[in-house]
Amino acid sequence: MGIKEAFDNVAKQYDVNRRLLIPCFDDFYGSAIAIIKTIDNNAPKILDLGIGTGLLSAFILEEYPDAQITGIDMSSKMLEEAEKRFDGRGVELLEGNYLTVEVGCGYDAVVSSLSIHHVEGRDKYELFRKMYGLLNDGGIFINADQVLGSTSNIEGIYRSEWYGAMRDLGVSDELLAASEERMKEDKMSTLQEQLSWLIEAGFADVECWYKNFIFTVYSGRKFV
Repeated sequence: MGIKEAFDNVAKQYDVNRRLLIPCFDDFYGSAIAIIKTIDNNAPKILDLGIGTGLLSAFILEEYPDAQITGIDMSSKMLEEAEKRFDGRGVELLEGNYLTVEVGCGYDAVVSSLSIHHVEGRDKYELFRKMYGLLNDGGIFINADQVLGSTSNIEGIYRSEWYGAMRDLGVSDELLAASEERMKEDKMSTLQEQLSWLIEAGFADVECWYKNFIFTVYSGRKFV
């Protein structure tokens, strides 16, 4: 099963399951929004990579109702759910692979949530470099995502804590199995690798703002 098919299959249930599969949901997304609020523009132009059903962009619109958002995703079924969510809100939705599709430039922010861990290791650096080129001076790139443990022991602790927290929230065997099936498409990298790739791509003010075992929020800013 490819990544597109995996997410097509869960599109209708995706939002319902987020709080179960992300035990730190409020802090995770809340941290991303706190960093987005550093944008000094009441109508920022924002690109959402792997927009899915539009969950992160919906939170952004609560803070910036006049934001100009473009979202891109490979899953047509996820985009159908996003279209329902943003009906009449003027969010532009594109179907395609953000590694290769042209999405214009002049963005105040490029954001992503739970998507870039599907990109092969060093390809993340190429993506970061591409996103750097799309940003305005002072623009920010923000990624809320899952990361790989820097050692096998640390990775084991990440997984043990995450599975335990999901069990505490009542995640069913069926939902856990479906999540594990999608995880076969993961290409996760360590937080340290990704922060270093941001710097290598030209970003400044590179920082990890939130971390709860496997879940992290980090960013970099473009200064010309």
